Amino acid sequence: MHGEYKVPGGKLVVVDLDVVDDVITDFRLAGDFFLEPDDALEDINAAVTGLPAGSTAATIAAAVRDALPQGAILLGFSPEAVAVAIRRSLAQASTWRDYDWQIIHSQTPVAPVLQMALDEVLATEVGEGRRQPTLRIWEWNEPAVVIGSFQSLKNEVDPENAAKYGFTVVRRISGGGAMFMEAGSVITYSIYAPTDLVQGMSFADSYAFLDEWVITALKSLGIDAHYQPLNDITSPTGKIGGAAQKRLGSGAVLHHVTMSYDMDGEKMVQVLRIGREKLSDKGITSAAKRVDPLRSQTGLSRAAIIDRMKDTFTGLYGAKAGDVTAEEYAKATELVANKFSTEAWLTRVP
Repeated sequence: MHGEYKVPGGKLVVVDLDVVDDVITDFRLAGDFFLEPDDALEDINAAVTGLPAGSTAATIAAAVRDALPQGAILLGFSPEAVAVAIRRSLAQASTWRDYDWQIIHSQTPVAPVLQMALDEVLATEVGEGRRQPTLRIWEWNEPAVVIGSFQSLKNEVDPENAAKYGFTVVRRISGGGAMFMEAGSVITYSIYAPTDLVQGMSFADSYAFLDEWVITALKSLGIDAHYQPLNDITSPTGKIGGAAQKRLGSGAVLHHVTMSYDMDGEKMVQVLRIGREKLSDKGITSAAKRVDPLRSQTGLSRAAIIDRMKDTFTGLYGAKAGDVTAEEYAKATELVANKFSTEAWLTRVP
């Protein structure tokens, strides 16, 4: 069995192994990481060989750590990374390059409630094998608040100010916090992939794994971006964006991210019921301050940043331009009527 795991911000970890009578045998570790002393590699190989094939990632990582000689130096990887690569090999996980990716970036904006439905429909289509794995970049032209699946509507949104500023409130199928969205103020994208791509990873590992490409894109624009567990993309000057994820029973993972381009911080704190802790988490020191990490740190237009993101994704994983099909739009429109536009869905957590 063969497994690979690219450590977010680090190096590639590659493992090869056999399984005989539910026991790992002939384990070999490789990669472009750095390890001192040299013979620590054989210590790691010996520690893993003989472990039960059903060992958890925590058990494997502990065995690797215990086998390392005192003073060993691991650069670009960790015992936990070795464990993830092993679990991915045992689960026969796929890699980004195993798929023919599509990128959807329609310049025709759609309503926020339709964005919610498209996320569910496109993820389902990928899981059921009718669509290739896809990266979709959102466009919309009306203000909206998107609350997480488990958030309380009354605790998150001030209805009077939302109405005053013309904000529609919608609920998505993934967890996480509220997204404050105005046309041109944020960059939002969704990834629809088979769950095989994240096999052997914890939820925490998969968040960083699925967003590593965008970290690469932001760094290429001069932003010192990095991932902050569980689900934040940040920089020394403050938070840039946050991710949310949903695993569907159809065999797909939906992963989406909203990053701040140039938001009105004063309006945001009037529409959202955000406490001081949340404000500091979002890198806002004053309610009147604009939240503009992408614009201020790059000096580029939103369109130029999106172009770099698409170029980076294509360069790393290969992708071709695609679009939502008429049938998919029809399914999403039906889902809007039956689910996402209903009071029952919006107030499922009052």
